[in-house]
Amino acid sequence: MERLVEHLVPDGLWELFRRVVPPTVVQRPQGGGRRRAGDREVLAAIVFVATSGCTWRQLPPVFGARWQTVYRRFAQWSRERVWARLHRVILDELGAQRELDWSRCAIDSVSVRAVKGPLTGPNPTDRGKNGSKIHLICDRNGLPLSVAVSGANSQVLEPLVMGIPPIRSRRGPRRRRPAKLHGDKGYDYDHLRKWLRKRGIVPRIARRGVESSARLGRHRWVVERTMSWLSGCRRLHRRYEQKPEHFIGFTAIAVMRICMRRLGVSAGR
Repeated sequence: MERLVEHLVPDGLWELFRRVVPPTVVQRPQGGGRRRAGDREVLAAIVFVATSGCTWRQLPPVFGARWQTVYRRFAQWSRERVWARLHRVILDELGAQRELDWSRCAIDSVSVRAVKGPLTGPNPTDRGKNGSKIHLICDRNGLPLSVAVSGANSQVLEPLVMGIPPIRSRRGPRRRRPAKLHGDKGYDYDHLRKWLRKRGIVPRIARRGVESSARLGRHRWVVERTMSWLSGCRRLHRRYEQKPEHFIGFTAIAVMRICMRRLGVSAGR
């Protein structure tokens, strides 16, 4: 079990997770009871569910915690936005090591089918079936900077850009605005271009009927690759969670794993 836990939750990820998870105080006035399951083992079980796509009830007992315990801990950490704080801490580490390239960023989205619940809507590309859309902004290297979830029939460029946290730099102040933002024709609106220019961001968005989307492919391919990396988290192939914070939590876990791979490579140089 220890090898599996260390594989799913390496030491570097565990150290960063301990900085963002709130302390837990076990209160048992009556005394006795079972020993509380360790946070690292529970985190490994959550990552296993996210990557394998299994249900909570199918969780194997090798992690030493019952599936009910793992689910309750996941729900608690999702409510407390632990996954978003963990993503921000990892981005700070990447920024401090000069692993983030702000010269060109790209935005894109992908739709998945979903059951009824908040943050869902009719998918215009799937015969109007109910679905959710995952929105993503990545840097020039394909590292996710901001992620959001909405209904399948909407776009959220403004809140996605505003959702980029102030990220630490190796020198100078924190940064949260890219120099250029590339997007496909789905973002071809004049008010979006004006909104970006007002904030000092140069819009590089393909125009409908004027220029081909292939012209921007040499810069936008990185966000397409990042979207394909999200498929490594099988829990995102179809949204089964009716509570939006749970699906957002799985999305943040997938984004966190992408960033951790780059952080692990840079740390091993």
